[in-house]
Amino acid sequence: MSNKQSGSIFEFIEKNSLLLGVSIFVLITIGGIVEVVPSFTQNARPITGLKPYSALELAGRQIYIRESCNACHSQLIRPFKAETDRYGAYSLSGEYAYDRPFLWGSRRTGPDLHRVGNYRTTDWHEAHFKNARQVSPGSNMPNFPWFFEDSVDVGTVHAELVTVRDVFGVPYDQGENPKSGNTLEETHQLIIEEAGAVVEQMKDQSIKDAYAQGDVKDIVAIIAYLNRMK
Repeated sequence: MSNKQSGSIFEFIEKNSLLLGVSIFVLITIGGIVEVVPSFTQNARPITGLKPYSALELAGRQIYIRESCNACHSQLIRPFKAETDRYGAYSLSGEYAYDRPFLWGSRRTGPDLHRVGNYRTTDWHEAHFKNARQVSPGSNMPNFPWFFEDSVDVGTVHAELVTVRDVFGVPYDQGENPKSGNTLEETHQLIIEEAGAVVEQMKDQSIKDAYAQGDVKDIVAIIAYLNRMK
């Protein structure tokens, strides 16, 4: 095709607003498919020893997303000395094999959290969510009193567990991997069983009292999730 012919075709498309709009839509659609489809079909190979999120950890992750924690905290340590000196070993793709969606983030109003489980403890997180200034003077993170009042949404946790297991093939119920629970009651029991180790390290008596009644609060779940990040 000569330059004159190709020029005339482009001029024709540009002068026809409907055709131009359809062409733009088609090209954007093709580009979007090319970028999105691989993320659904090609997951990173899990690093050795990586396990899927347990029911309680997944509950905490849902809370983390719900509260938009990833808007201020990244979960991606880049391979630069300044970052590894501060946060620990740089992140590997295989560490995110079971993350849907990933929460890498780019903005760091607060510190990166990918290795936070290596240097923060359960009681530190408990105090931090009550009043960040108490343990981190000058922090601009808000307080989260509702974490100590609201209970874990077992139904949403169960739905996600079943979805990632049956649709995405996450290997729950295999070997030493966490169990998923085939019913709401089973998932609730898994959450209660795991929550005991976190509650035992907490100081808030109301959380302990609620747990004794079979009620797991959001604060327990999000701390379990943060403790997982190592």
